[in-house]
Amino acid sequence: MKESPGVVDLLGVLAYAELSAYARMTEDAATLAPSLADRAALSELAVTEYAHFRLLRDRLAGLGADPDEAMSPFVEALDAWHAQTKPADWLQALVKTYVGDGIALDFYREAARHLNPSIADLVDEVLVDGGRSQFAVERVRAGIEADPTAAGRLALWARRLVGEALSQGQQVASARPELALLLVESAGEGQADISRLFATLTEAHGKRMAAMGI
Repeated sequence: MKESPGVVDLLGVLAYAELSAYARMTEDAATLAPSLADRAALSELAVTEYAHFRLLRDRLAGLGADPDEAMSPFVEALDAWHAQTKPADWLQALVKTYVGDGIALDFYREAARHLNPSIADLVDEVLVDGGRSQFAVERVRAGIEADPTAAGRLALWARRLVGEALSQGQQVASARPELALLLVESAGEGQADISRLFATLTEAHGKRMAAMGI
């Protein structure tokens, strides 16, 4: 069964995003986690990301698409995003996992809203939180309680992450117009519809910031 190029692009970018998240979380767990308990907890979350990658890879193959070819257009942009937002410490890594990845995943979720139910359900499944938010929020709040001065620098870091994520999204949309069309169709045709979309994304970001206390 063949799907539209936009659907293959969406599953391809999500698959590479999940594979990248697995690799990044594994590295952060090994190099930045301050305790064995934190290393184990983040490693478990990484395993979940890899399971999501496998679901997406298998669905792409089931649709008659080559998973490697579907992911390859997004490798450069996503690798650049991770290179430009490499965390310097444990708290920055957690904020990136929660805030930086969160706004990107919000875009993917919106793009899938009006797809056929089997694709939309798959996207919802791989974007499920899986305990990531609670893990990040609890540890960031504890870090700020131990060092209140951390709140300011983490707030600046979060703003940088969002800016880089939006820039990355623009690059991907420019390179893959079929994927951009899914987001436009989800938002609606009018300027008011698009404004509501960005208001929704901004509201979700604000809630994440508040949850962490920054």
